Amino acid sequence: MTQSTIIINFKTYAESTGENAVKLAKICDDVAKETGADIRVAVQAVDVFRIAKEVSIPVYGQHCDDITAGAHTGFILPEALKEAGAKGSLVNHSEHKIPHDKVEAVVKRLKELGLATCICAVDDDEASKVDVFNPDFVAVEPPELIGGNISVSTARPELIKHSVDSVKNSKLLVGAGVKNANDVRIGLQLGAHGVLLASGITKAKDPRAVLLDLVSGTK
Repeated sequence: MTQSTIIINFKTYAESTGENAVKLAKICDDVAKETGADIRVAVQAVDVFRIAKEVSIPVYGQHCDDITAGAHTGFILPEALKEAGAKGSLVNHSEHKIPHDKVEAVVKRLKELGLATCICAVDDDEASKVDVFNPDFVAVEPPELIGGNISVSTARPELIKHSVDSVKNSKLLVGAGVKNANDVRIGLQLGAHGVLLASGITKAKDPRAVLLDLVSGTK
């Protein structure tokens, strides 16, 4: 059986920025070492370098642009992410949408650099459209459930089923409202490869305990 993947998106919460991001990443790293789980973290571009130096788990950027070295003030250069220690990047998160032609171009650039790609999609229809770009992961997260208290596993299990049928070239992750082992377990039982989540860990009072619980849902 293929090992499940858990990607934790640190977003820009105060609890997961700067030194707090380093502390949280170290907790994720410790849990990965303790359990053997495939845990990855997606952090702000400004935090990639400091975190990548401190942990052994894969560190991803949260966004990347289709640019080459030159005059592109304010954009994120794929080579810069790699130099900082990133092993991959999220692309097209619902909070940072880009046109699909740009998604394809970014994925191509990241692949050329040997970096992993996780394209985010809002539903199974978009998942099908971006799956043709052959990313490593496609993560389906209905925006209305992101950051909420009801998980996609509970509120829209049919979306997971439809997404499993739609994603053929990549590993399917599901997310939005994922907070506990049961949310993970349901997603995997319906055919997903793993989960992408944020506030369930970043805003938790005891992120280590929550992460251990989530990992137990992959067993």
